[in-house]
Amino acid sequence: MKKQIITTADGSKTIHFPEWNESYHSKHGAIQEAQHVYIKSGLDFRLKQDDTSSLKVLEFGFGTGLNAYLSAIYAEANQLYLTYHSIEKYPLNQKEIDSVNYVEILKTNNSEFDSLHSIEWEKSININDYLKLKKIQADFKNFEGQNKYDVIFFDAFGPRVQPELWGKSLLQKCFSLLASNGVWVTYSCKGSVRRDLQDIGFQVKKIDGPPGKREMLRAIKKSV
Repeated sequence: MKKQIITTADGSKTIHFPEWNESYHSKHGAIQEAQHVYIKSGLDFRLKQDDTSSLKVLEFGFGTGLNAYLSAIYAEANQLYLTYHSIEKYPLNQKEIDSVNYVEILKTNNSEFDSLHSIEWEKSININDYLKLKKIQADFKNFEGQNKYDVIFFDAFGPRVQPELWGKSLLQKCFSLLASNGVWVTYSCKGSVRRDLQDIGFQVKKIDGPPGKREMLRAIKKSV
């Protein structure tokens, strides 16, 4: 499928799929969206629920590595030990990776971003002193994790273009993969997704979305 490199409103780049009219990140700002949805509303929210020094994160959709990179920066800044597993069926090639400008925009560590993409798949590798990353090349629907995660970043392509990734069976899998009080977070606020999450047993809340989007979803697996 054809891909284009586009510049979003905050100056950061993302990858656009013209055939779907869909991008990895919001046109209103790739970095701003990732920071708001996954770091602030997911990782930081979960950390503030407990006095803990470590968390486990599962990401559906490694993509450009932006969420993982921001998580590595956050983990180091907060001295939080993160075990970070990320699933991706179709990894980007090196030319596509080189086209994004997150290090330049964030003025951060280039070696850490390079490491995210250069480490071997299926192996757990330290990206910095606080984040250990394992990239898993797999179809979301076939992933059978054994871990109980504290946070799930659900960053699949939108329900409009890949509705099968937002079906009840995959959301049920997410519920099973979460530990008690685990947080599931996504940019989407689709009504059918919200209702399915509630039916499965999540406590679901619509919260303020990132720039350009009024609302998003956060769901919590409450302990019984």
